[in-house]
Amino acid sequence: MGDRREYLCNAEKAIAQSAGVIMETSPVYESPAWGFEHPTAFLNQAMKLKTTLGAHALLKAILAIESKMGRQRSSDRYEARNIDIDILFYDEIIMDEPDLVIPHPRLHLRRFALKPLSMIAGDYKHPFMGKTVDELLSCCPDDSELNMYDNLDYGTQMEGKKDAV
Repeated sequence: MGDRREYLCNAEKAIAQSAGVIMETSPVYESPAWGFEHPTAFLNQAMKLKTTLGAHALLKAILAIESKMGRQRSSDRYEARNIDIDILFYDEIIMDEPDLVIPHPRLHLRRFALKPLSMIAGDYKHPFMGKTVDELLSCCPDDSELNMYDNLDYGTQMEGKKDAV
């Protein structure tokens, strides 16, 4: 919701300031809503972060960034929001706690997350599924169409560039 590109830019700056060093970012992809209907497409990007924070401290930092950017959490699992930052992987850690599950439990079902992630970590092997991100993308049941945006100017759609996976 709101100025999608500005929220992505501001989130990246906030992550760099409070969570760690951003080592790499994927291109930005536009995708339809997943799990619910919404008229506005969403923008998605993956980042590789080097951090000294533990997993729970990283989650706390991410939640603070979301809150500062105006995210209001509700009981609805899927809804439009101005920003949503997830931890997809954290090293080789496997964690299943009430407040934090790593790897992200629905990552393998979401093309909008897998495609950007594949651009920066395609060879990374899922700790318990045993497949690389590229392999998860190739067998992902989500057939949503993604549009790639120029990473330097989030407002410039790259004509003809579609997710062909």
